[in-house]
Order: sequence, then C-alpha cells, then structure tokens
Amino acid sequence: MNNFEYVRATAIPDALRAVADQAGSRFLAGGTTMVDLMKCGVEVPSALIDITRLPGLDTIEAGPASVRIGALSRMSDVADHPIIRKEFPVLSESLWRGASAQLRNMATIGGNLMQRTRCSYFREPGVYSACNKRNPGSGCAALEGVNRGHAVLGTSPSCIATNPGDFAVALVAFDAAVYVENGKPRRIPIDDFFLLPGDTPDVEHPLSRGELIVAVEIPTSATLRRSHYLKVRDRESYEFAVASAAVGLELEADGRTVRDVRVALGGIATRPWRARAVEAALVGRTFDEPTVRAASRLATEGAVDHGENRFKIDLAPRVVARALLTVGGTS
Repeated sequence: MNNFEYVRATAIPDALRAVADQAGSRFLAGGTTMVDLMKCGVEVPSALIDITRLPGLDTIEAGPASVRIGALSRMSDVADHPIIRKEFPVLSESLWRGASAQLRNMATIGGNLMQRTRCSYFREPGVYSACNKRNPGSGCAALEGVNRGHAVLGTSPSCIATNPGDFAVALVAFDAAVYVENGKPRRIPIDDFFLLPGDTPDVEHPLSRGELIVAVEIPTSATLRRSHYLKVRDRESYEFAVASAAVGLELEADGRTVRDVRVALGGIATRPWRARAVEAALVGRTFDEPTVRAASRLATEGAVDHGENRFKIDLAPRVVARALLTVGGTS
C-alpha cells in the first residue's frame, strides 16, 4: 500500500478545504470500501480526509412526509431504527441483508452509495489490465471472460459490471434524493445519481471533485409502508445479489385493484434499475398471481446477455413476481 497523509476533519468546511487542497485525496468514513480498494491497489489516494467526526451527519429523522438519513449514519443504526423497521420495511430489509453485522456496524449510508463494483477484473489490477472502469480505454475483460455475475441491463461495449448495492435499489424504487455539499448544498434525484457506463464507465456519479454526501431523503408513501426487499444469492447470507427486488404496493379501497406500485432491481444491471414497465403494466389492474407474473416478465425487457449471465434474464422476473406476491399477501 502506498504512503498517504491522514487528516481528521471536525467540520464540513474543513473537510471540503482539505480534500480540495490536495489532488488525489479521498474522504474516509467507515472505510469498508475505501480501505479494501487500497489493499487491492485500485485506490491509491495521496491523502485520506477522515469525516467520521463531522457533527450532525449521523441523524435519522423519520417524519410524516419523509425519512431523512444523515450520510454518516451506520447501516446497522438505520436498519434497527424502530420507526424504519415498523413503518418502512424495505429500507431496513435492504440494509440488514446487505452485509455482515461487523460491516453494518462500521459502514455508513453515504459510503454505501459510493461503493464500487465487485467485478474481479476491476478489483485485481495486478492480474487483469483491461478494465475501462479502472483504466479508461483499456477494454473490458468481462465481455469475453467469466461473467456469470455481470449485468444484462444498462450495459455498453465498455462495461458490463453490476452495481453491488442493496440499499440503493430501495432508494431508486421510492424516488429518494441525495444531498451533497461543496460550499453550497445541492439536491440530486436518485435517478440521476447512478450513471450508466456508456463510453465512460469510470464516471459513476455526477459529483464534482470534493463534493460531500451529507444525507439521503426518501418521501413517505403508502407504497413505502407496504414494501419488501427480496435478495436472491448463491448462499444464504453475506453474499452479493444474483438478483434482487425492492417493491412497494398500494391497493384501491376494494383491496384488489393496484393504485400504485414500485419495482426496482439489483444484481442484474450496471446501476440500480427501476422497472417502470412492470409498474405501468400493474397500475389499474387486479392484483392476482397471473397478472403479477405477466407484468414481471417485462422486468428484463431489452436485456443483453454475455453467455454465462444469460440465466439472469429468466431469474429476475421470477424474483420480482415473488417479491410482489409476498408484499401483496398472496404468495
């Protein structure tokens, strides 16, 4: 690991100044992603700006109109928050299914949004040189390599790496916003926060250098209150999703007709993927198993496989249907 400078910031302006003063510096919170990437040689920061002591960024406010979560809130604190567990289950479920207890006790919400792909070609620079996300213009070794865990949606000839997040899938399903600070506050809708790879897979977020995530906010809704996160993986726990779904459901007064529905997928796309075609196919329809399964098949519309990951195109609709039937009480 390369030598680096360590700076502990005690106020947001100090942190912003410190990261702006030195090229190649990075913010450090829980460190569960950054330190990992430094050990495998993907990140080589000249300085780490420790933001864990910044005041006011670890609050959790669950109000009638929205849930606002400070960027330094620990995953475990959010997952175990009594109001979030009771009123907004998808937020809690996506966090406690996301990692081991030890990691959840360290990892922060802001860092969770910024975590990098687990594509082995990205994470092993000493073995694989071709990775456009790590080394722009070098190619994508996964296209013709071992790609069982890679994306089938949102891909490009430059990159097919999946976004690894769980909590981010829930945020995308329920129209969250990310708040950042760089001398003045900025609000970024979650749909705009995760970028498609296109020709620049190394650019994953629309953040300017030195912008600091300070909070995420999720508007409350009937669908958020009746929600669920389903994660399908190769082993029971402590594994990234092969396919996952964050869903929410609101029925009309008759208890049978869909008024509103939210569906987002993880593990199958280069970014957390909102399945709007599934939602549109269900609104106004009777909520029953045949209708749900037919609509869920739209989840992978336009998907492109690269051989080993072809099974995801069939798996993802089944995951969506199972999640919806679970939240609808008909599974």
